[in-house]
Amino acid sequence: MTTIKPTVNVEAQAIEAKKAAKKIAMLTTEEKNQTLNLLADKLEAEYEAILEANEKDLENGREQGFEDAFMDRLALSKERIYDFANGLREVAELEDPTGHVLSDWTLENGLGVEKVTVPLGVIGMIYEARPNVTVDSTGLALKSGNAIVLKGGSSAINSNRAIVEVLHRGLEETKVPKEAVQFIDSTAREATQQLFTMKEHVDVLIPRGGGSLISAVVNNATVPVLETGVGNCHVYIDKDAEVEKALNILVNAKTDRPAVCNAAETLIVHKDWLNENLDALTKALKDNDINVHGDEEIVNVMPDAVEAGESDWANEYLSKDIAIKTVNDAAEAINHIETYGTKHSEAIVTENAETANMFKSLVDAAAIYHNASTRFTDGGALGFGAEIGISTQKLHARGPMGLPALTTVKYIMSGNGQVR
Repeated sequence: MTTIKPTVNVEAQAIEAKKAAKKIAMLTTEEKNQTLNLLADKLEAEYEAILEANEKDLENGREQGFEDAFMDRLALSKERIYDFANGLREVAELEDPTGHVLSDWTLENGLGVEKVTVPLGVIGMIYEARPNVTVDSTGLALKSGNAIVLKGGSSAINSNRAIVEVLHRGLEETKVPKEAVQFIDSTAREATQQLFTMKEHVDVLIPRGGGSLISAVVNNATVPVLETGVGNCHVYIDKDAEVEKALNILVNAKTDRPAVCNAAETLIVHKDWLNENLDALTKALKDNDINVHGDEEIVNVMPDAVEAGESDWANEYLSKDIAIKTVNDAAEAINHIETYGTKHSEAIVTENAETANMFKSLVDAAAIYHNASTRFTDGGALGFGAEIGISTQKLHARGPMGLPALTTVKYIMSGNGQVR
């Protein structure tokens, strides 16, 4: 891969972002919304330049022999650029998450107390081959009053550079300083590692990508991390599941976009349901070109299935491969998810309300679905406009992280000379 590695000063960029964050925090909601709408218009007007840069990344990807799932995440089109431009407009329509008085009270001495939502400050975004993240995260950061430092993966360096150039040209026409959007224009690993330690200038890091990237950030950063997670998502078809509903959910969860983190990677199926509906399930899998890695029972009844090894149960395939596990009851399904799940998104298909309630109560995940596809674990799909990542941790934010996740709180006291 032939990519120039410009010399960058990450600390200087973080300092500039911190200065800009103070200016954004003083803007009105209307001014921030006007900025997002203008940036959306700019992206649509200059989409050809972005596609030209993206083609360089795709060519490099083809030379490197990147997998289809990786190339799908990397690839842009006019439609995709228009989609994430519209995402900015949707974020502009959302309620401003800052300045809300969450609670207020007055002490016995007359001192007034308010708990108010405020921006985090400077967000460090570390991500891989998803150029749309450059736009989505920038839009969410600006709407919530934050500055952002972007460190995309080397595979998308040309695409990200072109997108940020368009965003900067747009920001020059607004009250948001262009320094609020910092792009680390380097493929050097050292630049990423430097961002890990900018604790005095960066308030939070958000990694978005594969397990190795997330682990590297979590294990090495001194800056606080909002941890996102990989998606080894399961669909459990219970013995009381309706056949057509179950198959539609399974096929959608697996094939709508196999390369994304909310796609299903494992089907868990009750043995009674399997025995009654084996032919329908086999046909659905075959018709949709889904490759099966099954346990012993599945291999015995599905001619094209290959035997699943231990790694298959934990694998995020990001392709049209699926692991299939047979179980005797819902408790066994829940135990399998507990053992191999990544606390991302888990679904049960059943008409038995008691079984569904047990599943929803006992499965530990950021998103639980009853009779619906896991593909809805997405900021846009859930009405957040866009998302900056999907958190699988339990502190501060969990699930798709939209605008509220990019704020913190400040206690503001108002008195009349009170002393303690």
